[in-house]
Amino acid sequence: MSGQLVTLMDANQLALRVQDLREKAQRAVGQVVVGLNHVTDQLLMALVAGGHVLLEGVPGTAKTTLCRTFSTVLGIHFERIQFTPDLLPSDVTGTQVLDRQTSEFVLRKGPVFCQLLLADELNRAPARTQSSLLEAMQERQVTIEGKTLPLPEPFMVLATQNPIEQEGVYRLPEAQLDRFLFRIHVGYPERSQEVDMLELHSRASVKPVAVTSANEIVAIQKQLDSVFGTRELQEYIVDLVRMSRGHSDLVLGASPRAAINLMKAGRAHALLNGRGYLTHEDIQAVCLPVLGHRLIMRPEAEMDGRTVEGVVDQLIRSVPVLRDRQR
Repeated sequence: MSGQLVTLMDANQLALRVQDLREKAQRAVGQVVVGLNHVTDQLLMALVAGGHVLLEGVPGTAKTTLCRTFSTVLGIHFERIQFTPDLLPSDVTGTQVLDRQTSEFVLRKGPVFCQLLLADELNRAPARTQSSLLEAMQERQVTIEGKTLPLPEPFMVLATQNPIEQEGVYRLPEAQLDRFLFRIHVGYPERSQEVDMLELHSRASVKPVAVTSANEIVAIQKQLDSVFGTRELQEYIVDLVRMSRGHSDLVLGASPRAAINLMKAGRAHALLNGRGYLTHEDIQAVCLPVLGHRLIMRPEAEMDGRTVEGVVDQLIRSVPVLRDRQR
């Protein structure tokens, strides 16, 4: 019992550290991008949990600017790849090239060797090129012509796609979608926020400064499992996932990987809110971004106007939260 108490104290100290980082990051990003505090929160949550994010939104909603600013604020190495139909896997990972001076092949690393990779308009590239990111996202390594190379730490992929366009795009397969911890919708700002945006762009541009470092982020990621969660909460996560598999509106429910990601994201949510322990509210808060892109609706349910958001809300309301499941 005393050992558990010490772990909880350590987790509470970690939570205060992450909460402070959240506040600093919000202020710094807000100097460049207006009205996306909730998206910044979820990006930071995914980073703490060691996950990747799929950003969906129409063009012109500052997705690319947000990603670039986010990396600057965190003090990590940023690279951007514009995915196009003619992009090759080697353009992402790198390849062996002939050095004419030595007559030997040398490795030329691709842009994936960074700490935050923006895969812009990922669904514009064919499946062969999209799959070049699978090993990097899952195993934090890249294999080039039989040689396996580790990626820098931390490593995070932020991919964007336009959900409206249907011409000239390739649908992301379920295996690719499942590698993303979150899917986040980036919508239009509120009227007041859009006015603030125009005011911001009327002034001289402000370059944000780094509020943390790669070493601190890695240290936080390694301590994520110190966030205390009872077995009852683990059972609550499993019940949510298992209920989705039998839902009448779904062709495909959530996988065991989704349950693992719910636990990780819930712990990250607790840390961002200054707590070193997990509650059912943390799990419910991350249900939609974790499960939304993993659940496949039946066509007849979609035709009747039912949505994934509605299904997730129904799951949350259907799975009982018993008092002994709370801390």
